[in-house]
Amino acid sequence: MSKESLVHEKLQQPTILSYIKDIPNLLSLSGLACTILAIYYAIEGVYALSMIGMVWAVAFDWADGLVARRLKGRTPTDAKFGGQLDVLIDIVSYGVTPAILLLSYGKFEPIFLIGAFIMVSAAAIRLSYFSTYGLAGGTKYTGLALDNNSLILVAIFLLEGFVSSGTFTIILYLSGVLLAILNVSEIKTPKLSGNPRNVWLLGAYTLIITAIYSLQLI
Repeated sequence: MSKESLVHEKLQQPTILSYIKDIPNLLSLSGLACTILAIYYAIEGVYALSMIGMVWAVAFDWADGLVARRLKGRTPTDAKFGGQLDVLIDIVSYGVTPAILLLSYGKFEPIFLIGAFIMVSAAAIRLSYFSTYGLAGGTKYTGLALDNNSLILVAIFLLEGFVSSGTFTIILYLSGVLLAILNVSEIKTPKLSGNPRNVWLLGAYTLIITAIYSLQLI
């Protein structure tokens, strides 16, 4: 490539912040905002708000993919950038957040660092594998998709008010580690977010979970 071509390509390269105008990326960042709230309230011990943040993070994650597939005029570079942004946000939403939830509920005792490490490591390995190989057969994930972690954990957390704190600590610990194992297993799971019907079902689930945990705050 000539020097002139290199200069022209550099001039044509978009700025970093120009990608914020892309609607799917805005939805991804909205999910990240929900994740930050989930982490904050998990640390503060306000678990109902943390659960609401976690489930809405998934909702925005699914929405950005649906919008990206239907939006016209997006370039391959736009899609590549959006994919990279998704992966980086996913590690925070579905790896770091559940780990912090476990640490917080365990009063940040050192023993919970082991579970937290397993959860975050599994998420990182899972995402790296997916980035390398994509969907198995073009239709299914290898290993449990990470968004399921949050969807399952917010449901499991409903048990928190019905069992003792010590018992629930064990339930939460084992659930987090089991999900991590499933994340890096060889099981094949369908890509649920690719079906508009499933997006509507997630929307209903999100509203129900939000209502239940909102009532706990009253």
